[in-house]
This record gives sequence, structure tokens and C-alpha cells, in this order.
Amino acid sequence: MNASEAYNMCRRYHGRHVRITDRDGRVHEGHITRVDRNMVWIRPQGGGGYGLGWGWGGGGFGYGIALGAITGIALSAAFFW
Repeated sequence: MNASEAYNMCRRYHGRHVRITDRDGRVHEGHITRVDRNMVWIRPQGGGGYGLGWGWGGGGFGYGIALGAITGIALSAAFFW
């Protein structure tokens, strides 16, 4: 998936619960809170796990993932059926 495809998909799924896989094989799961041409920000479910205090407990953007590092995006709801 190239950065343009990732950007368009992230825009389409903005505000939804997603599962994002990056180039290093890490899986990020949470709600997309912001998208720009370079990054997507997700807020993890339950507000924990990444430990750097970037504000998702208080309604912040969460943490960023570079669009160029994304290899796959799927709606998380699809994994709960």
C-alpha cells in the first residue's frame, strides 16, 4: 500500500476503530482521530499500552504513524464477527 492509498483509506475510516499494520509488522489498533498527508493518529482502545502520556485519556489525538510505513488497514469490527 502506498502513502496515497493509505491516506485515502485513513480519511474514509476517520473516527472508526481500525487495525493498522506497519512495515515492521507491528499492529496498531484504535480509533483514527486525525489524518494529514504524512501521518495518521490513532487513540488506542482503553487509553493505554504506549505509556508516553500523549493525551488520549484526555481526548488528545493519540499517537502518530507515518503513512509511508503502513502496509495494511482494516476496520476492527471485521475481526469481532
